Amino acid sequence: MPRRARFCPAVYPAHLLQRGNNRQAIFTCDADLAAYAHWLAEGAERFDVAVHGWVFMTNHVHLLATPSHDTSLSRLMQFLGRLYVRHFNYTYSRSGTLFEGRFKTCIVQESRYLLTCLRYMELNPVRAGIVKDPGDYRWSSYRAHAFGINARLWSPHELYMYLGKDEKARQHAWRDLINQTLDIEVLAKVRHCANTGLVLGTESFREQVHRLRN
Repeated sequence: MPRRARFCPAVYPAHLLQRGNNRQAIFTCDADLAAYAHWLAEGAERFDVAVHGWVFMTNHVHLLATPSHDTSLSRLMQFLGRLYVRHFNYTYSRSGTLFEGRFKTCIVQESRYLLTCLRYMELNPVRAGIVKDPGDYRWSSYRAHAFGINARLWSPHELYMYLGKDEKARQHAWRDLINQTLDIEVLAKVRHCANTGLVLGTESFREQVHRLRN
């Protein structure tokens, strides 16, 4: 029986989670991370996906992205997976699957949760004890948001753009936001929705998305 098509409707931002099979490492060095970032940027341009945020951890990846078409995210991740798995298997003389099934997706309500979701993602390396400051971690979107570091794959979301009248003001506002403690219940909700594919939003927003699906 064919699998049900991934539900990633156009113009709705989605939180994507991709893990290594059995939680195994999918990146072993900076060259792996750079290759993944390169093909992600290339695929985002090809399939018309705006990537607002990301964090690449040793055995999983978080992305926050908005597709322009209903099939854009699935096509992007298929493209990325095909190229990256080929690279990884060739580099490390291995074969077989690398990722844990299909990537997980969670549609995000912009007005209520989008910036919170971005903060959750960019603080991942801090929660994991890899760094004390998110600015010390190279493989996330934090330095783009907080310091204006150029990244080819970055498409800043309009809610981020509304944080200030110019780049410096937005960067300062983002650093202030990151320094604010995330509510533990909100943190748990973001994590739960990411892992289960539930819509991250209010009840009325979930009903709106449910009508789209049906």
